[in-house]
Amino acid sequence: MKKIDTSSTSLFPAARFIKEIGRGKEGARSMSQEDAQLLYGAMLEARVSDLEMGGILLAMRIKGESVQEIAGFMAAAQTQILALHAPTDRLHVPVVIPSYNGARKKANLTPLLALLLARRGVPVLVHGVLKDAGRVTTAEIFEALGKPFAHSAAEAEALMAQHEPAFMSIDTLSPAMTRILAMRKILGVRNSTHTLVKILQPFTSPALRLTSYTHPEYQIMLHQYFSDIAPHERGDAFLMRGTEGETVASTGRAQQIDWFHEGQCTTLVQTHQSLSGDLPDIPETCDAATTARWIESVLAGDVAVPANIADQVEHCVMVTKLLKERFAGA
Repeated sequence: MKKIDTSSTSLFPAARFIKEIGRGKEGARSMSQEDAQLLYGAMLEARVSDLEMGGILLAMRIKGESVQEIAGFMAAAQTQILALHAPTDRLHVPVVIPSYNGARKKANLTPLLALLLARRGVPVLVHGVLKDAGRVTTAEIFEALGKPFAHSAAEAEALMAQHEPAFMSIDTLSPAMTRILAMRKILGVRNSTHTLVKILQPFTSPALRLTSYTHPEYQIMLHQYFSDIAPHERGDAFLMRGTEGETVASTGRAQQIDWFHEGQCTTLVQTHQSLSGDLPDIPETCDAATTARWIESVLAGDVAVPANIADQVEHCVMVTKLLKERFAGA
């Protein structure tokens, strides 16, 4: 990952890009993948003025990202994230779980998913924010569980070697992307980086990315990205509607989960319009301490794993093993 030295960098002239993307939802034109990579690279390197940065972020928010723009942004972002090495003695490639939403109403069970996968021998990286006002983050629940955070690539790799999920804050994984994420507090709205962090793949070898969306237009765009553009050698992806934005299956009605493998999409789970079976035993409140104690009860076998999460675990185990076998023989 490159370090950013803003003391010696010159400002990047962004006006020609803003002229194209800043004409409103109907009049704006999308950038080519190459231009998107060039612009976002300058943004990550802090070579875009504050005024132009605000214009770019708001223009993209109004226009919406094209799949070529997301691909260009990702190519630039890949140079600004820590590179991680997966354990070599496993039967599974790693699972990458982004966690940037947390819980507002229902318990955030992303840590349960990560711990269940790690218990099955799957290396797991969870990355996300430490705090989010009004929400209970995965980081806060891991802290309540007494799980350490990874503050470097070496620490993340050590945790995975110990069959523990590695949680790494985005501040550590990509300081450059963190700076752009933080502009939400200034502008009051999310920006393209909130989409990009959910599709990061930090490993130097193939991995399975769990990715979610909230709005239907992102489902369409990400479906095209994983079908047509995402490099196959980076591994596979699961795409689903988020549970309050998190990439963990709901304890209520199951969401559709699409699996992208070498450009082909297979639906692993169909959307259920009604609940099947009895209502699962779930935490009564969504605070970190209550959620952590409930997760411990599940791991101890005192409470059943919610059926939809159990199914999600099995799909992850199957695909990560398939990928390991495929790339081991390549």
